[in-house]
Amino acid sequence: MNISPNPSRRAEEEKLSQMSPFEIKNKLISMAKADSRKSTSTFLNAGRGNPNWIATEPRDAFFLLGKFGMQECRRKYEDPVGIAGIPSQEGIGKRFVAFLADNASEPGGKLLRSAFDYLVKVHNADPDELAMEWAEGIIGDQYPTPDRILKHTEILIRDYLRLEMGGEPESTEVYDLFATEGGTAGMCYAFDSLQENFLIDKGDKMALMVPIFTPYIEIPELERFSFDVVNISANSIEQPGGFHTWQYPPEELDKLRDPSVKLLCLVNPSNPPSYTLDPDLVDRLVEIVENDNPELMIVTDDVYGTFVKNFHSLMYRLPHNTMCVYSFSKYFGATGWRLAVTAINRDNIFDRKIAALPADQKEALAKRYGSLSTNPGSIRFIDRMVADSRLVALNHTAGLSTPQQIQMTLMAAFSLLPGGAPYKARMQEIITERLEALWTNTGFTLLVDPLRAGYYSEIDIMLWARKFYGDDFAKYLSDNYEPLDFVLRLAESTAVVLLNGDGFDGPAWSVRASLANLDKDDYLKIGGAIRSLLDEYHEAYLAAKDKN
Repeated sequence: MNISPNPSRRAEEEKLSQMSPFEIKNKLISMAKADSRKSTSTFLNAGRGNPNWIATEPRDAFFLLGKFGMQECRRKYEDPVGIAGIPSQEGIGKRFVAFLADNASEPGGKLLRSAFDYLVKVHNADPDELAMEWAEGIIGDQYPTPDRILKHTEILIRDYLRLEMGGEPESTEVYDLFATEGGTAGMCYAFDSLQENFLIDKGDKMALMVPIFTPYIEIPELERFSFDVVNISANSIEQPGGFHTWQYPPEELDKLRDPSVKLLCLVNPSNPPSYTLDPDLVDRLVEIVENDNPELMIVTDDVYGTFVKNFHSLMYRLPHNTMCVYSFSKYFGATGWRLAVTAINRDNIFDRKIAALPADQKEALAKRYGSLSTNPGSIRFIDRMVADSRLVALNHTAGLSTPQQIQMTLMAAFSLLPGGAPYKARMQEIITERLEALWTNTGFTLLVDPLRAGYYSEIDIMLWARKFYGDDFAKYLSDNYEPLDFVLRLAESTAVVLLNGDGFDGPAWSVRASLANLDKDDYLKIGGAIRSLLDEYHEAYLAAKDKN
């Protein structure tokens, strides 16, 4: 491959770099597939973070529960042309227990029984009410009721979040949950309702902890939001040996002391660096909120929390300021299911700020939500999010589909019950094995860091360039190539797809590799391909130097 600088190519890459990395990905995939067809290279897509595993037991339980739901429908009424009735609550609890006994040895039977017993014995659920919710939920014959989240789904997922997000078992804090169509829907609803309820408006300051998942960068720039974004950057600190720590300098966090910063958004553990916040930084953030910016609203996206040992979410450190968006997609291999919850403490800054709005804004909100209640001012923020998700007028048909909620229930139950601990240990082990494989052929020794989730690896190519070949070579790269050139050439010459890290507000020459969607041996090849390409740039540098 001719890797010499090319001005026309560079001009095209400069235009392309204005796009989202997730849109550039499509071009990279096309180039990589073309290379794999004309060479011996294997197409390896480590771009998007879709896992190549699934959690089996919650799915087995889901399909077994479907069998019970169909039995209940046919029990009520069945027409030979393919019509059945709907479940009936009277005596359904006993029928479900009998069904569980008859199917105890079936895949998923143990989890169904354990989850049912857990809710009945630990949370005093009424057996008929619970079995009816599950039967109707799995069949999907009714609108979601309550529309925000099903009753027993909320109970189980509260316990799941407390376990996995670092809540204390004896905590008396109560979180209300809104089941959404994946974490992406939770993000959209959060931004929408924050603005609709006058909690943040055009031109207001919000902060992003960067690098961060690209939509958090792009949404505030949309015309309807037009927020004044303050970046809290983790790009500057380097460890000895040539690594970023991906933690935040204290002076960066101190930007949040400004009370005009109304909203903070972060992904924790981060995406793409995949590191959880250092406990000392969390302590500093708590101190900042308590002493300087007590009305700061926080949205934390904690989808990768289960990949870190002893993870603690801000939802439990700053419970009254924080909205948590949690998705089941990555941990359970369920991106196609679109399963997530948004969690807000019953005592929260969002409701307090709405109560303190001026009279004209309260009047506007009373008009907006007037169709929902004779006292619209009493509607809590999380319920406003539910209504806003359906433009208020369709609030009565709001809510995540009930089969989706049942699958989410069973995933949460699986983690709470005995099977959850070995599953979690193996998930973390798989990711660590792949991460170590990626770095094996790079020339770097990957340092152990307990704060690293490892679901992604963000690699700063410019940092490598300086370490392996010196500052003069790094300057040559910067002067003669666009940062996007690296991932484009990687795709077209090695059939490997990575995303450009600068699209996440990471260092300009960084790349993001997902450790979720390929096998261990594939990451050995990817690490080698990255290092080989850097070596090719260096050969071009030496050739140019000889000419001069």
